[in-house]
Amino acid sequence: MRAAFRWLFRLMLLAVLAVAGGTVVPRPLFAPAEAAFEVAGTQRILVLSNPIHTDIAVPLNDETRAAFAFLGKAGIPMASADAEWLIFGWGGRAFYLETPSWADLKPMPVLRALTLDRSVLHVDLAAHISEQHPDVRGFDVGSGEFTALLGFIANSFERRGGEISSIADAGYGASDRFFEAKGYFNALFGCNTWTASALRTGGIRTGLWNPLPWTLKLSLALYD
Repeated sequence: MRAAFRWLFRLMLLAVLAVAGGTVVPRPLFAPAEAAFEVAGTQRILVLSNPIHTDIAVPLNDETRAAFAFLGKAGIPMASADAEWLIFGWGGRAFYLETPSWADLKPMPVLRALTLDRSVLHVDLAAHISEQHPDVRGFDVGSGEFTALLGFIANSFERRGGEISSIADAGYGASDRFFEAKGYFNALFGCNTWTASALRTGGIRTGLWNPLPWTLKLSLALYD
């Protein structure tokens, strides 16, 4: 019994060290040279978080409408006059689709999220988002980095015959949809590591490994 407790303690200690190291060790390790872009050429993006998940919000403007024109064809109301932000989140299929709120939490989606599951992308629109909210963090990125970020997100959609695949009868409201995504979700590399990868593509440093929202938020506070 003591041996089992020792192994459990070692595993817990290893997990704590891995999370701590993944948070405080930056990725990339060395900060890139300061970009000399003009303020007028920057784009504002947002990272939205809750206790278990993070999303990326990009401004809904002519550039993003053009880059994601395929979403309009798939039912996202891209021409909405009230929408200011286009929000993307990547996650596990079972948990994402079957848990719109904590009241809907069920054992099987949780088990799939902790092991291995197919991935989906959730796309939604939003009106004004206050950056004063503690779960919202804004960043200015250069035009080249912004284009790269949009490309990363667009490339995360799974395509069949060149077309994205929306999931029928899946959504939380009138303006959102779920789509099949590339990759598989698990507890080690999930929604928050996808967000971190997207941010790095946009020139924003993150931690080496950010499996949880609070580790990503702390990394962003340390290095950006």
